[in-house]
Amino acid sequence: MAGPTIVVVEDESSLRSDMIEYLTGCGFHAIGARDGAELDRLLQSHSASIVVLDVNLPDEDGFKIAARLRDSHGAGIIMVTARSSTVDRIVGLEIGADAYLVKPVELRELEAQVKSLLRRMSERAAESAAQAAGSAAPADPVHDGIDEARWSLDPTEWSLTNPAGIRISLTSMEMKLTSLLAAQARKPATRDQISQALYNRRWNPEDRSIDTVVGRLRHKVEGAIGGPAPLKSVHGVGYVFSAPIRVLGAAQG
Repeated sequence: MAGPTIVVVEDESSLRSDMIEYLTGCGFHAIGARDGAELDRLLQSHSASIVVLDVNLPDEDGFKIAARLRDSHGAGIIMVTARSSTVDRIVGLEIGADAYLVKPVELRELEAQVKSLLRRMSERAAESAAQAAGSAAPADPVHDGIDEARWSLDPTEWSLTNPAGIRISLTSMEMKLTSLLAAQARKPATRDQISQALYNRRWNPEDRSIDTVVGRLRHKVEGAIGGPAPLKSVHGVGYVFSAPIRVLGAAQG
């Protein structure tokens, strides 16, 4: 099975091909985009764990794309540029880049940055899931000793598995969302709770980013299991994971 999806956004075709080939050889599912518009199209059908992003692109520059991604997607961001000034580096990191590489890029350094970022993201997601599990309602004593048909969430592998054993890989944003819903013990999470968990800010009724994340996760789950996902909208409230779900590694009451 291919590893995490890495999208390389680089308008120089030879460099883009080299980076994709190298990352693929490292065991990742690497795909490429020439510019921001092509990246947006890819993200509609792929769940990217990390975006490797050139700053100097022909339409929308990398700084603007990074800001958009940080607000709406949740993928890790590694910026790659010919600019080596401290100011550009600080701007990139303040916008939300997780790492910053200067061309010419040593491909082994890129590999190391990707692996390091994936580790950091996994640790953050595991910590988030552990905190969510700690605030969850106690386990049902009637079923406590029985592994009833239920979904499971693995914060180490960033995956959701249905009762039939079908495993679905999650992005960091999807992991945060599912961790929150799992902690609610089949009670709805409000949009404000979801916004705080995903973006660390209060929900703005004009902001549709929550619906986008939920829609992508629902589409991914339904495509994997061939049936409806237990991810339901609760009118006037928010969303609920309507099936039994446990967080692996969490203390069982």
